[in-house]
Amino acid sequence: MVGGSRREEVEALRNEVTHFLSTVERYNSNNLPKFERYVQLQVSENLYDLEANLAILKLYQFFPNLYKPEILYWILLKAISNLPHTDFVLCRCLLGPTQLEDLNVMRINYLANLLEHCQFKKFWSEKVQDAQLISQISGFDDAIRKFVCHVVNITYQSVDRAVLREILGNITDAELKSWIAKNSWKEEPNNMVYISNQEEHVKTKNITEKITFETVSVVM
Repeated sequence: MVGGSRREEVEALRNEVTHFLSTVERYNSNNLPKFERYVQLQVSENLYDLEANLAILKLYQFFPNLYKPEILYWILLKAISNLPHTDFVLCRCLLGPTQLEDLNVMRINYLANLLEHCQFKKFWSEKVQDAQLISQISGFDDAIRKFVCHVVNITYQSVDRAVLREILGNITDAELKSWIAKNSWKEEPNNMVYISNQEEHVKTKNITEKITFETVSVVM
């Protein structure tokens, strides 16, 4: 019953926010509490709405006295969880100097940089320091693992099983088998995991340049 009422709240709020976003109501500070409640539901119910979150950051620009740090942290963490999309960059561009100097924002930015530079082992070890904040984001770890798998898919032909387990956050063997199955990878007898033949993804492209006499006549 509780689950049903929560779903109803999510759907009703999503419809209301969608209406706000399509009208001048997106700039009405009186609607900010509903936008912020929508972020809370994104966090707890593993949902995501970039446009609504960007609207909140814009309202914080217009009405700095209404700014709530925790809402900002959640928005940034949700943006990270949507890598490889550039959502985090979009959100960061809407932050003011004071927000950028916030210690938690700086930490989140640091974690985002680690992921963007594919320093996955370092990310998982550093993430422990921010466990209290990140643990509130439902589905965060799996979203990051999905991004790691995306990078693996476009980078590796095969990878050591122990390395794969480590860059996925030192997961258990059972969890590793689950991620291997989800991505249609194959375990090989030499403790390697076959990802794909990267040569199959390389496509040739013919480039034809058309040079007329008029084009080179000036040089001649």
